[in-house]
Amino acid sequence: MKIQGLQKMTLLDFPGRVACTVFLGGCDFRCPFCHNYELVEGPMPEALSEEEFFAFLEKRRGLLDGVAITGGEPCLRRDLPQFIARIREAGFAVKLDTNGSHPQMLASLIEGGLLDYVAMDIKNSPAKYAETIGLPEIDLAPIDESIALLMQSDVPHEFRTTVIREYHEAEDFEKIGEWISGAQRYFLQPFTDRDTVPNRFLSAPDAADMRLYREIAGRHVQLAEIRGLDE
Repeated sequence: MKIQGLQKMTLLDFPGRVACTVFLGGCDFRCPFCHNYELVEGPMPEALSEEEFFAFLEKRRGLLDGVAITGGEPCLRRDLPQFIARIREAGFAVKLDTNGSHPQMLASLIEGGLLDYVAMDIKNSPAKYAETIGLPEIDLAPIDESIALLMQSDVPHEFRTTVIREYHEAEDFEKIGEWISGAQRYFLQPFTDRDTVPNRFLSAPDAADMRLYREIAGRHVQLAEIRGLDE
């Protein structure tokens, strides 16, 4: 496994765990609000080898109890199951971040009992999905399949949307709520700017709009919260 980045400790990325975060390069989306856009295109330099990563985990044994795997889109990596299995064999829980575009890989990981938590992005309402992810068009069938896989599984999971003033409005959260109706957890997270974001002209909605969006989506799911406001 080629690893493009490592955050050595986080209390935020893996609910209930003290974790590190592993960044894997490559993605099939081109979201203009992505914080990790440098990981999206082209061959990425390797930050550390797999052996160096597992040596790091061994040194952090007793301090960390989880590994969050993010990207990019980790499910593009064919060796992801073997990588996760090795992490779990070392005694660490695994959280996966995914955009849901590769349900076959997600199904393989779930069926293999390799995941302790999954966070899946719901970028926008179906009608605005392609625009929001920076593509001319998208087949939403894989996204539908990934949603169903998670909701039918026993794996703790969440759906989440990064909310951007320029891309989202109230009607979108009605449609998203209908799409993931009955979901365990749905988190809205206001967009925050960074130097790595490709579109530097984006902004977050104000708190009142965020609360309205949460209320709308919350009619359809078991729990809807705003990260940074409700926690």
